[in-house]
Amino acid sequence: MLTFLTNSMSQNIPSETIYGIQINKLSGEPIDLSTYKDKYILFVNVASECGFTGQYAGLQKLSDQYNDKLMVIGVPCNQFGSQEPGTAKEIQNFCQANYGVTFVMTEKIDVKGDQQHPLYQWLTDKSKNGKTSTTVKWNFQKYLISPKGDFIDYYYSITKPMSTKITKHLE
Repeated sequence: MLTFLTNSMSQNIPSETIYGIQINKLSGEPIDLSTYKDKYILFVNVASECGFTGQYAGLQKLSDQYNDKLMVIGVPCNQFGSQEPGTAKEIQNFCQANYGVTFVMTEKIDVKGDQQHPLYQWLTDKSKNGKTSTTVKWNFQKYLISPKGDFIDYYYSITKPMSTKITKHLE
C-alpha cells in the first residue's frame, strides 16, 4: 500500500486543467480556452517596445503555417523594462499595423509576482501543470501546451517562433 501511494504521488498529475482558466481578449471579451482542445496552444508574453518585438512576425508566420493544429496566444505584459506601456487599443493597433497580427491577444496581465495571473500560475508551477516549475525571465518567453492540455515545454525569448524546438511538435 505504501508503495502504491508513493508511486501515485510521483506521477506529477496536474492539479487543474488549463482549459478552466479564465482570461479575456484585449477587447475585454472572455476567451474560452476549452475551444482550443485538440490544438496545440503557444502562449507568449509579448511587449511592443522590446528587442524581441520583431518576433511578432515569426509568431504570425507560425500561426498561419500551422493554423489547423496550433493556436498562438499573445499575452501582453509590462513587467519587463516597462516595455508594454500601451492601452489595449494601442497594443491592438500596433500589432496589426506593424506585424499584421491576427492571432489571439489577451488582456495585459502580470506573468510573475504577487499579482501573477492564474494562467501564468498554471504555466509556471509544477503542482498545477504537472510537469515543471519555471520563472518568466523576459518578454517573448513561450509555453507550449499539447492538444490534450498537457504542458509540453517552455522556451526562452531567444528561441525564435519558427525554431525546430517548437515546430517539431507540430509536424
